[in-house]
Amino acid sequence: MSTAPRIDIDPASFWADPYPMLAKMRKEAPIAFVPQLGSTLLTSRDDISISEKQIDVFSSHQPAGLMNRLMGHNMMRKDGEAHQVERRAMFPTVSPKTVKAHWTALFQAHADRILDAIEPGRIDFMRDFALPFSGECLKSITGLTNIGFEDMDAWSQGMIEGIANYAGDPAVEARCHAATSGIDAAIDDILPVMRKHPDQSILGVLIASGMAMESVRANVKLAISGGQNEPRKAIAGTVWALLTHPDQLDLVLRGEVSWLQAFEEYARWISPIGMSPRRIAKPWTIRDVAFETDERVFLMFGSANRDETHFERADEFDVRRDTTKSVAFGAGPHFCAGAFASRAMIADVALPTLFARARRIEIADDEPVRIGGWAFRGLQNLPVRWVH
Repeated sequence: MSTAPRIDIDPASFWADPYPMLAKMRKEAPIAFVPQLGSTLLTSRDDISISEKQIDVFSSHQPAGLMNRLMGHNMMRKDGEAHQVERRAMFPTVSPKTVKAHWTALFQAHADRILDAIEPGRIDFMRDFALPFSGECLKSITGLTNIGFEDMDAWSQGMIEGIANYAGDPAVEARCHAATSGIDAAIDDILPVMRKHPDQSILGVLIASGMAMESVRANVKLAISGGQNEPRKAIAGTVWALLTHPDQLDLVLRGEVSWLQAFEEYARWISPIGMSPRRIAKPWTIRDVAFETDERVFLMFGSANRDETHFERADEFDVRRDTTKSVAFGAGPHFCAGAFASRAMIADVALPTLFARARRIEIADDEPVRIGGWAFRGLQNLPVRWVH
């Protein structure tokens, strides 16, 4: 066990709002062992930014980790050349060139179709737009066009909960197994078509690359686990942030601030991916904290993005902020491979299309907006009144 000071948390309070406790850690013990999570947490932006690049110490390779055990050994849990080989194989799908030339038009078609079907009045924006839009886009990108967006969302949620199940809840693990089994069945169903007619999807390019099928499955599951959950929360969250800060929405609508900047600031303020786990690969010391081999540490991205030494008024949403030091998509060799696609989905399509189509949209007052999570954080709902 590391020599980091011990800090206890209340898991329920930490799930509801981790930021006060993370601020306390940054001030009193930026490297702290939290027994309720069974891990040592790194909470300062500088420690995280430096450590994430030191893959010989802070290894993503975690043979006994939840993701490996529940989803298969994907590129996110590999380091060095093993990681780069699989990342390069996927790159033709998610490169900036492919996103611009191929996916953005499909994203726009999905957005237009879903918005056309929404009746004016009281809706849950998360349920009625953010969820189906993310699901349809992810169906296209993964190549699993033989399923419904509801399946995509349920599978993503099942896996996200499974890999954050540090309390070992058997019901949560069972839902994760059901999700991965569903994905395998969907892959098996469409595989003959994909082999005969490969396309630019993740499944298409990975099969064409000659990657072992076990790794293909694991990486498709990886794409689904993050490619549905985080975009739907970021879309709904950015809309909520702008609607509750109308002066800042006006800045964007007037063109003084870009939609991309609004999205990047939201992802800093309420980071959809709040944590990334690592395994200590060899004895190591940071400042006066010594780590032993095979310890588990959590790089707290959500804390790094509210680090007062880098962001003034860090707890405030401000679209005019310089977000270049944000680590919402990571800070090292595991920088999110889907970042370009996510930015296109949200900043190039979802946000501008929504606000161009809505004559009026406002937060409904008949139901509270619910936000939760610390490893993966975001809105659970978004009740709005919508007029085309």
